[in-house]
Amino acid sequence: MNVPDELRYSKDHEWASVEDGGGDGGSGQRVRIGITDYAQDALGDVVFVQVPGIGTAVQAGESMGEVESTKSVSDIFAPLSGTIVEVNDALGDHPETVNGDPYGDGWLCVIEVANEAELQSLLDASAYRALIEG
Repeated sequence: MNVPDELRYSKDHEWASVEDGGGDGGSGQRVRIGITDYAQDALGDVVFVQVPGIGTAVQAGESMGEVESTKSVSDIFAPLSGTIVEVNDALGDHPETVNGDPYGDGWLCVIEVANEAELQSLLDASAYRALIEG
């Protein structure tokens, strides 16, 4: 399984990548969100992705959308609280991108984080590897 060292991870198998800029006391830190390689592999072929619209407030640990595969439908849980400021519209026509490039073009949305301290509660790569390797 691919677990990039520079990302942070939730126990629900979402990844978070802090974007450049923000966090300067003005606007909140922006964090790009997606599902992990482990999650997309467990799901199988992704056929539909639903993420919240821009401007939607999300709470850490709560469902913020879903991924439907040929095997099942799974919730996407917000790894951080904040507001959706960008969504990956390309997934509407090409949901399979989540399978082919989960850490690149298969990203789901960008959250402007309400509480930057929540970032510290996410797992680093070694802790996430330990979680999925059981």
